Amino acid sequence: MKPVRIAALAALCALLGGCLEVEQHPAWVHGEIAGKPDNLPYQVWFHNDKLAWSAAIQNRTLKQNEYLRALP
Repeated sequence: MKPVRIAALAALCALLGGCLEVEQHPAWVHGEIAGKPDNLPYQVWFHNDKLAWSAAIQNRTLKQNEYLRALP
């Protein structure tokens, strides 16, 4: 009797789990997303200096290259 109850409870939880899904997409108002726009990384961390952000990304990429890090 107990395995039947556990199976019924598991089936009930599985059925109710699909009913609790909430809408995850933002609302559209007048053809645009209602909310604040996301800032780009160079706007937040580099005070809107895109050239400095690009240089930092390139330097980080070069330091991940094993051929440049290894001794000749």
